Amino acid sequence: MTPVMDFVLVLHSHLPYVLNHGRWPHGSDWLCEAALDTYLPLVHALDALEKDGVHAPITLGITPILASQLANPVFNAELELFLAQRLDACIECEGALPNTADERLIEITRWWYDRYTWLRDIWESINGDLVGTFARHARAGRLEITTSAATHGFLPLLGRDESIRFQLAAGANEHERLFGSRAAGLWMPECAYRPRGVWNPDPQAPRAGVNRAGIETFLEEYNVRFVTVDAHLARAGQSLGLYGEVAMTTGELLKQGVIVDSGRRRHSPYRAYRIGRRRDARAPRALVRDPRTSFKVWSRHDGYPGDGAYLEFHKIRYPGGLKLWRVTNSHAELGQKRPYRPDAAQATVKRHAKDFAATLAGIARNGDDPLRDVVVAPFDTELFGHWWAEGVDFIEGLYRALPAHGEIRATTASQHIARARHEGAVQLAAGSWGANGDFSMWYGPETAWTWHRLWPIEERFWAVAPRAIGDADRQELLAQAARSMLLLMSSDWQFIISTGEVADYAERRFIGHAEDCARLLDALEAPAGTDLTGARELAAELRARDDVFPTVLDAVRDALARSAPLEAAG
Repeated sequence: MTPVMDFVLVLHSHLPYVLNHGRWPHGSDWLCEAALDTYLPLVHALDALEKDGVHAPITLGITPILASQLANPVFNAELELFLAQRLDACIECEGALPNTADERLIEITRWWYDRYTWLRDIWESINGDLVGTFARHARAGRLEITTSAATHGFLPLLGRDESIRFQLAAGANEHERLFGSRAAGLWMPECAYRPRGVWNPDPQAPRAGVNRAGIETFLEEYNVRFVTVDAHLARAGQSLGLYGEVAMTTGELLKQGVIVDSGRRRHSPYRAYRIGRRRDARAPRALVRDPRTSFKVWSRHDGYPGDGAYLEFHKIRYPGGLKLWRVTNSHAELGQKRPYRPDAAQATVKRHAKDFAATLAGIARNGDDPLRDVVVAPFDTELFGHWWAEGVDFIEGLYRALPAHGEIRATTASQHIARARHEGAVQLAAGSWGANGDFSMWYGPETAWTWHRLWPIEERFWAVAPRAIGDADRQELLAQAARSMLLLMSSDWQFIISTGEVADYAERRFIGHAEDCARLLDALEAPAGTDLTGARELAAELRARDDVFPTVLDAVRDALARSAPLEAAG
């Protein structure tokens, strides 16, 4: 009898802080689109699967900064305005299209109106509480909700160990505040890792040449039970790149290095591994991305989302922002796109869901690794629904199709680790999920200046924090400086700059948070007796705009306390 393999679907949900920083095109509309395209449809899919008794465990990561925004009353108001605008756009579009060359698109406009009405009904049925709704599904065992660093900071390049601890402590505290419990799993931002050793990213780094602990040390400190890594970090394969450019079939897994011989042991993507040198239960586990299944979804040209029946993401009607066309052909110019046909798209997505389920079963039956135990498929949550409009339907269809395949068992990450039959140890390599599999998306010619500006701010903050944390007159200044530094650390700014699509927005946000933090640090560094009225007014103004992490000083204290013994020993 073929042994049963576990299947773990890991969804990573993240957006940088955008509330109170404009609306269109890169402010709160960004968050509202993700909610309408992805989060609300996912709620509906979970409810439908629950109603039909379909076993559908999902490991759902929600970054602390995203959860904080979803729980903010400002978001509720913004979403309701956004929904009203979209419904008005449908009405305007239907009125403008008769007797034009695009008259045949009226039917799709009406379909959108019905869909937005349906989404509004879902929103009202949960009283605008996405965080509470996901928490309810987690309590019922249908979700495992995991966390991340507070603002998705790129941990390997942060200049101070205190900053890494600060990101993890603030994230853990916010997750517990919003979801009611600590998370067992953590998404390393950008799947980025570095082992212990000499840290020398740049000669200008304040602590270049210093021996530093590997990221797993900090994961152990915060009781992280598991993370997800790209295959090449575990020496279990190649990086798929940003858009899945590397294609591999089952027969090519060994030939092309997707499964790598490492001495007597074979590092397979189909096993969990203890990270580092620890042999006990405290060692965090690495769940390795399966290249084959990831490629079928993630590939820019050959993955499911490129099918001609699906909604075209890039062609948008203005005004209103409606998408009315289908992919038609993944190589077709925008002018060649044909009208969207929802029925055809639904038939296609059911076929793809069944194909994916069959692929998982095939891996269970035909793998070359006798110790294969689990297939891990991690994706950005927003890929499903936002980038790939039918993606949430794909997830629902996948779980409905899995019971036909007895070789594969859907489970959460923690459930798999608890019953894993085979577990090895691995020393992860430095790298990330991004282009080239290294740090270059976040540290390169276009982004080096951001680190040259961030590293000195880290040094200043951790120099002043031990004194200010106990000074009642300066605690609120320190708290807001801490919030500004967390927002400054977001890996999104470097990523956006590197992709070049809206680099000016990311540069503006980064510089703004850097200036805010520096002005507050100026006040914190001022001698006793200095009039801090202006600084307090600035802190209050920034708190009104960037009102995140209410317990931020607890995280500062935690980072200082954990770092002090190491500094004393050193």
